[in-house]
Order: sequence, then C-alpha cells, then structure tokens
Amino acid sequence: MPFPPLLADVEHDFDLATYYPIFLYLAAILGLAGVCLLAAHLPFLKPQRRTAVKLMPYESGMDPIGDARQHFDVKFYLIAILFLVFDVELLFLYPWAVVAYREPRLLPEAFGRPVFWEVLAFLFTLVVAYVYAWRKGVFRWR
Repeated sequence: MPFPPLLADVEHDFDLATYYPIFLYLAAILGLAGVCLLAAHLPFLKPQRRTAVKLMPYESGMDPIGDARQHFDVKFYLIAILFLVFDVELLFLYPWAVVAYREPRLLPEAFGRPVFWEVLAFLFTLVVAYVYAWRKGVFRWR
C-alpha cells in the first residue's frame, strides 16, 4: 500500500472568499472590544462620588485585613502541578490516538508497533507517578 501524499505535494487553489466568515468574526470581536473600552471610559458610566468604601480594594466580599503576603499551604501547589502533569499527558495522547487509528494510515506500518510500545511506556511512567503521589498522600486533603 503506497504512503498517502503529503499536503506539500498537493496543489491548493487559494480563494480569499473562503476566509470572509473569519474576517467577519474578527471584525465583530474587535468591534465589541472597542465598544467595551469606550464604554469603560465614558464619564456618565463611572461612579461620580469617590468614597472611602468605593476606593477600598475588593477581596471577594470580605474586608481586606492583615498582610496581603500570607503563606499558602504547599498543598495548593502540589494539586496544580499534578493537574498540569496529567493534563499534558492528554496533550500527548490525543494526537497519537488520531494518527494511529485513522484510515488512511498516516504512520508507516514499520512505526506502528514501536510507537504503540512507546506510548505504553509513557502511560506506565504516568501510572508510577500517580501511585507515588498517592502513597505520599498528595491526594489526601488535610
């Protein structure tokens, strides 16, 4: 079975009319952004009287008291890093799944098995990391 032609080998006709909906959408976005910026600077939409309460920083409905540079528990950072690790895992898996199981095959037959075993090794590494984090108690909220 011959390898499918690459996109560089195929000649494409360029038609600017194909991009008109994108340009229209871009114009609508830029227009809305301009209207929002203009409305934010109109004097009759701003608060006229500046009181001490209006000039206070807003802290989720609570009065801001104490130091703004409080220490956070390291648990928040661990959860964020774990989210990033497992999110990046999906970023690697989706393209492989699309390329590996579509017809016509984009990967040559010779790469099929090695790539499959590499993906399994990648998943095994992630499972080891998950078990390690579980044993260390990272997922237990204290």
